[in-house]
Amino acid sequence: MKLTSKGRYAVTAILDLAFHARSGPVPLPNIAGRQGLSLSYLEQLFTRMRKAGLVDSTRGPGGGYTLARAAPDITVAEVIAAVDERVDNTQCSGESNCHDGEQCLTHELWDEL
Repeated sequence: MKLTSKGRYAVTAILDLAFHARSGPVPLPNIAGRQGLSLSYLEQLFTRMRKAGLVDSTRGPGGGYTLARAAPDITVAEVIAAVDERVDNTQCSGESNCHDGEQCLTHELWDEL
């Protein structure tokens, strides 16, 4: 399975959110910084994922995003569909140095697919 950057970024971002939302809403700049992704691009993706019912947003100080459902109940296919992604190609491609010389957050997921 191969995806364009849009799908790969969306899956990476929602996985990061799943790991970090246990202590409350996660601001997008935090996800962008940890994953080396464009903040403005993440804003577009999260708007689509919110409309699809995958994430919830909280405004104001201490605001950010949380998962709308339990992580195991959200599928990769739903994330990809939410951002209107079509299967194409992915930068990772199972390479061991796919994120600044190290494995990306979703490396094992892509490797299994």
